[in-house]
Amino acid sequence: MTIEKKNGTTTVTVTDRLDTTTAPELDKLLPEALDGAKELVFDLTDLACISSAGLRVLLKAQKAMSAQGSMKLLGVGEGIMEIFDVTRFTGIFTFE
Repeated sequence: MTIEKKNGTTTVTVTDRLDTTTAPELDKLLPEALDGAKELVFDLTDLACISSAGLRVLLKAQKAMSAQGSMKLLGVGEGIMEIFDVTRFTGIFTFE
């Protein structure tokens, strides 16, 4: 996972898996990612798997950003989008 900040936009790139092993790592990075962000972007282009633990961290980030700006998910592949559909999270997140 990487964080890049530029002009009020924070981009968090998540690769491979976002599950019970890696979600806590992302959760620890959230305060840094949220600090001063007007827009939070999660680049999920290279994400192969997401579990409920990963969804929970994304939801936590969405709730925080609703108070300070906006959040969107980039590059969500078909398999990952299916998980968002099944969990009905497509109405919560903005996808690009």
